[in-house]
Amino acid sequence: MDLSKLDKILKDEKKYRAQQVKRAVFKNLIKDWSEATSLAVILREKLTQECPLEIDARVFISKDGQAIKALIKLKDGLAIESVLMRYKEGRNAICASTQVGCPLGCVFCATGKMGFKRNLDAGEIVEQILFFARYLKERGETIKNVVLMGMGEPFLNYDNVLLATRIINDKDGLNLGIRHISISTAGLTEGIRKLAEENLAVNLAISFHAPDDELRARLMPIGKQYPIEKILSAVDEYIEKTGRKVMFEYVLIKGVNDSDADAKKLAKLMKKKLYMVNLIAYNSTNDFSQSSPERTARFKEILENEGVSVTERHSFGTDIFAACGQLAVSGVVKL
Repeated sequence: MDLSKLDKILKDEKKYRAQQVKRAVFKNLIKDWSEATSLAVILREKLTQECPLEIDARVFISKDGQAIKALIKLKDGLAIESVLMRYKEGRNAICASTQVGCPLGCVFCATGKMGFKRNLDAGEIVEQILFFARYLKERGETIKNVVLMGMGEPFLNYDNVLLATRIINDKDGLNLGIRHISISTAGLTEGIRKLAEENLAVNLAISFHAPDDELRARLMPIGKQYPIEKILSAVDEYIEKTGRKVMFEYVLIKGVNDSDADAKKLAKLMKKKLYMVNLIAYNSTNDFSQSSPERTARFKEILENEGVSVTERHSFGTDIFAACGQLAVSGVVKL
């Protein structure tokens, strides 16, 4: 599917046709233009020929049914992975990718190991959401949240990510409330400051993962370019301009960043009112080990005792390699 072709196809049509097309794609969630009966037959045929709606994907479902991973083949033969997370309370969240691969090379992340292929265009980002919106429609359900936390660094693809976010939020698009959309960055301060000027109440998350620059640079090479002080300064400016809470994601890795001392150092950084720490279990990429439940509980306890707002993220789909840090494909796949 290539939604970028729609504007060209519709450029000579009356304006209301574009609205009809958007409604068919984003509201009715059609899979084939033959379903868009409000459109003239000749236009449906043209759309079918020049902009087919098929999404080339293979689905993997976790044993507990709470995670569904889609391996989506793109128009150039490259592929990406996206995940539907089904919470027990009935909330459906989509974790979508913004790049094919990732150039940052975080040592605990499988995506970083596959290297960087290219940025996704806005349509390719939206396509992932559409795929799962269709999937859920067949089951009488809807999307509640979208997190742009899959493969890639969103702020290295800023314009396409923002355009996709607006399409997801647009009342003529997927019409998902802006506060139900989250963007995660490894701490690219230019992107943080730019987002602060967008007047867009999207949720911002920072991939943090270490309480000091030395350890963070070992885990995340980008940390050499963006030290913690620089990141927190940009986050504080963001909060001052937006009044929005910022989440700091922290993957707990056994014997690496999960000691009492690490927790105490992190607490000193995270005491501000609109900071929130989200603790994440390390999901195996064969290099490290997951912190024990007891160590995780102790780490969380230290943060809470120091007055830090802290939550724990539930892991989805480890058995299908769909959990945080596990998304990776070989680059070219046969679906």
